[in-house]
Amino acid sequence: MADMDDDELLAALGVEIPAPKASSRTPREERIIAGFEDILRFHQAHGRAPVHGQGRDIFERLYAVRLEQLRKLPEARTLLAELDSHGLLSGAAPAAGMDEDSLLAALGVADDSADQDDITMLRHVRSSTAKRAAGEIADRTPCADFERFRPGFEQAERELKTGIRKTLRFGRDTSIADGNYFIIGGQLAYVAEVGGSIKAPNGASDARLRLIYANGTESNLLRRSLQRALYKDSTGRRLSDPDTGPLFGAMSEPDDIESGFVYVLRSLSRHPFVAEHRELIHKIGVTGGKMETRIAGAEKDATYLSAEVEVVATYKLHNLNRTRLENIFHRLFGAAQLDLTIEDRLGHPVKPREWFLVPLHVIDEAVRRIQDESITEVVYDPQSARFLARP
Repeated sequence: MADMDDDELLAALGVEIPAPKASSRTPREERIIAGFEDILRFHQAHGRAPVHGQGRDIFERLYAVRLEQLRKLPEARTLLAELDSHGLLSGAAPAAGMDEDSLLAALGVADDSADQDDITMLRHVRSSTAKRAAGEIADRTPCADFERFRPGFEQAERELKTGIRKTLRFGRDTSIADGNYFIIGGQLAYVAEVGGSIKAPNGASDARLRLIYANGTESNLLRRSLQRALYKDSTGRRLSDPDTGPLFGAMSEPDDIESGFVYVLRSLSRHPFVAEHRELIHKIGVTGGKMETRIAGAEKDATYLSAEVEVVATYKLHNLNRTRLENIFHRLFGAAQLDLTIEDRLGHPVKPREWFLVPLHVIDEAVRRIQDESITEVVYDPQSARFLARP
């Protein structure tokens, strides 16, 4: 029996195939619908219509202009009536601002549309690939605890204005760690958390970020997605760490202590991960008081992994600035920070800081380098567990 093609086989089985319906939409109508669908997705993500404003995300400003144009198109309400369940087209028009072409020009986005004469045509409707790329940056949700981060953004902006921080072109240093600030898509962004290591489809290591933006939104980008976006964004920048200033000096400052200790603790927790890596996991801190007082009741404190601890090293220092010294350790070993969440006494999840996957001999070297001020010449490589010369 001769082989039948798919259509013949379905016909023999009595299955009718409906003929594909030809689209009755004109190319112009298709563009209008596609443009409005972008606005609907924004409304679904943020619970409101897009609005103008210098502090707004680039795409929100574009969508606000587009919505304003749609409200002026006579045929838009009829064409989009079934889609406009939120009444976006009947709302008050946004405050006057640049039209979409002017805004794109100001942002450096060229218009390659072949039809330049129709001023009411909705151009710049992006391809699915472009939408996915934009979604890596623009798909955000409101940050419920933004007030925790607001002071940090305000301080970072002050430090930029005074020169304490600088903006660096992304590329030479591609690392992304807790506490980093970036400028992406015209917005200041803060890496609040780097999640546990996961495998990307190509087998490379990746991690999910909690990225907070200065406009009160957040996203959970993958680390590699943020790196790609920063590479592609001609205005993308990394904010340098603030100049810590001299660690030891003759002039007293409010956070200085006449003498004190850098201490290194090891946890006696029975948590499986801690137990397996006990010789590698250390807490680094600074105190001006007695160590016995500092660690009393550690088993009741989530800061100490809710377990007893042992002191494995102390380094007595004089005339030191506590905040600067702790910041140095956090930045130095940030890439090796312990990624572990435990519950406190009330059952609330807590992610302790100041615990690092760093060998004790490396901490010894770090203290020596801080004392002789050569710490600025090296970076810590968690893969080889040693210091490397700064590039």
